[in-house]
Amino acid sequence: MPVPFGMPTLIETKTPDDCAKLCRELGLSFVELNMNLPEYQADALDVKHLLDIAGEYGISYTLHLDENLNPCDFNDRVSKAYTDTAISAILKARQLSAPILNMHVNPGVYFTLPDKKVFLFEEYEPEYLRKLTVFRDACEQAAGSSGMVVCLENCGHYGSLPYMRKGLDLLLESPVFALTWDVGHNAAADYSDEPTLIERLHRLRHIHLHDADGRSNHLVLGEGSVDLMKYLDLAEKQDCRVVLEVKTADGLRRSVEWINRETPHYNLRHRERP
Repeated sequence: MPVPFGMPTLIETKTPDDCAKLCRELGLSFVELNMNLPEYQADALDVKHLLDIAGEYGISYTLHLDENLNPCDFNDRVSKAYTDTAISAILKARQLSAPILNMHVNPGVYFTLPDKKVFLFEEYEPEYLRKLTVFRDACEQAAGSSGMVVCLENCGHYGSLPYMRKGLDLLLESPVFALTWDVGHNAAADYSDEPTLIERLHRLRHIHLHDADGRSNHLVLGEGSVDLMKYLDLAEKQDCRVVLEVKTADGLRRSVEWINRETPHYNLRHRERP
């Protein structure tokens, strides 16, 4: 089955119509709606309008949860608000038939000591894992038997923060959770996330593809030093969706051009409306 390629929500394409037009123009299959933006908050999503747009342009959606989401905050009111936010997003994803909801795993607050950083989730690990369990179970109940999954995105912490690997495995005990491999984040962290992801490769469902050079990432494909073909091959083998996660429309166009030039069998071409 061909790899489905999609695009992120861009500052230049804030409205669903603008996103869909560019997605269709570039021959992409889906838009990842970014819930950091006010127009894509769960309460603001007009499901009927989004489905009408999807039908008009022949696209689909995934969702990207707010990057600040922290269901393990030690303040119960705060953690409940974040959990409720995730549940609302899951319910909207089900209505949109969105198969994937992408989520950053928050490392939490740290204290900076003279010789090191102390992460509070590590210092209070039992409480961290307890709250993560509550979050996992609530998400599992909200997702039900829909088949949608919450894909956990690496952000460069797995190699240095053991408690995050424990939290990752606790979430992956549920079939409602899976993995996103963010290629640029891994590269910018000197590939320190890679062993953790490889060990759990059977749970990989989603890839954020962008180039990187040193600690600079979200670069246009082909303009960094990452072996991008390695991750495209991985996407094909693991039956993943791939978001071309660059940050401008021009960068997205140039990334699609790179895909068409370097991997012509994917054949991302300009399409007319269905």
